[in-house]
Amino acid sequence: MATRRIWNQSEIKTNPLFSKLRSTIETAFYGNNVKPVTSVAEAYTLATQEPGVILLDMPVFKPEEQGLPADAKILVTNDGKTTGRYAKARRIIGDEGIDEVELAGIARDAVYDSRNKEWISTQVVVGLDQKFTARAHLMIPKDHASIMYSWIMNFKFFDDAVKEFYNNSKDIPEGDIYIYSDPDYVVPGHPGGLAIFDPAHNCAMILGMRYFGEHKKGTLTLAWSLANRYGYVACHGGMKRYNLKNGESFTIGVFGLSGSGKSTLTHEKHNGRYNISILHDDAYIINTNDLSSVAMEPTYFDKMQDYPVEHPANKYLLTLQNVGVTLDENGNKVVLAEDVRNNNGRAIKSQFWTDNRVNHVDEPVNAIVWLMKDKTLPPILKIDDP
Repeated sequence: MATRRIWNQSEIKTNPLFSKLRSTIETAFYGNNVKPVTSVAEAYTLATQEPGVILLDMPVFKPEEQGLPADAKILVTNDGKTTGRYAKARRIIGDEGIDEVELAGIARDAVYDSRNKEWISTQVVVGLDQKFTARAHLMIPKDHASIMYSWIMNFKFFDDAVKEFYNNSKDIPEGDIYIYSDPDYVVPGHPGGLAIFDPAHNCAMILGMRYFGEHKKGTLTLAWSLANRYGYVACHGGMKRYNLKNGESFTIGVFGLSGSGKSTLTHEKHNGRYNISILHDDAYIINTNDLSSVAMEPTYFDKMQDYPVEHPANKYLLTLQNVGVTLDENGNKVVLAEDVRNNNGRAIKSQFWTDNRVNHVDEPVNAIVWLMKDKTLPPILKIDDP
């Protein structure tokens, strides 16, 4: 199978895959105050019960095919002042100047100080082809079940079907990814939050940060780092393949800063002029040996600035973060998007948004599209090494 969570006792004694932070985080998962969430439907129900969550009068498209109740609705959760990622909060163990002992002490205090809370945990897989897939675990207070629900829908819930796929995947001789999150725990001296990463040991602790994007990208950070150790290039961008009439293909990778148009170009169908396959619009990896690519997640975490309520893409929404809600002419609660409430309104759209998805591309990338948000030309390089 891929990554591991179970070890023979003889392996545990000298296993270099453990560290101070990983041991602290994984141990917390086994507390008697932690309840495993064992289905997508259970995660949805817990999210609907979280105070402040809004159930829109907008149904989820094909809910039962995604493990949801037949009457599942699109959910809205809103944060406060912070509606994006906060780079200053990140501390990566192994980087120069980072004190692992100090951060491990903060982590132990965070677990101890929050022991009276009710917690929930769950597991997903990251990486959608048997060439590369890793199992990831998330632990979070029950009061933040909506974050867990979005996390489950963003990745691939570890159900029986996924378990079989996972067990037959290429072996990765490292431990599973573990993420501990407490959005309410503010570390003294870190009012904007603290995110501690130990990529060498596949774990992270996210403290005082409510934004779902921290949890999504935090998971990808660890999975990308893991993939890099096994001969993959981590890519934050889109990839699409043009399936040409002569049986050949032309594949492009689309890169650029947030909001520059990666998703728009990746999903563009060109009025049906081309037969197109889409790997993903945000996260994938490229094998440096055979140049094939693997998508990391099935769904799409996209900005809502260009999607008014009547936009056809909204049919595929699952959850929304940091957007407005209003009533339509029929008195139904609907999304008020287009960044009226705040910048960086976000949504998770289901895999059904694209009817031409693939999880793996065998062909190498033929061209790279680099999108610029300003008037500055990118560096012009002559590339002489393939």
